[in-house]
Amino acid sequence: MSGQAGLLGMMWPLLLFIVIFYFLLIRPQKKRQKQHQDMLNSIKRGDMVVTAGGIYGTVKDIKDDSFILEISDGVKIRILKSAISYTVKKSGSEVTEAAAGER
Repeated sequence: MSGQAGLLGMMWPLLLFIVIFYFLLIRPQKKRQKQHQDMLNSIKRGDMVVTAGGIYGTVKDIKDDSFILEISDGVKIRILKSAISYTVKKSGSEVTEAAAGER
């Protein structure tokens, strides 16, 4: 019996570590991914966005897996949806970020 009690005693810290790891790392990451996916699904034509590379642009067209952004008058680029970091909302003369979660 002593061998099984010792094994069970060694398993508790490991299980505790796994539970803490889940609540501190895995769960918040999944929440951020869901918020980012919801933000990508809510983007429509005319929205101003910022790419992962820091390029500001206005969405001109939406494809299955990409956006066509106008970054300057007459200059359009095609980027993947996953390259969008966040959307930008204009309120008056100031620009406010509508980030998809904490940054």
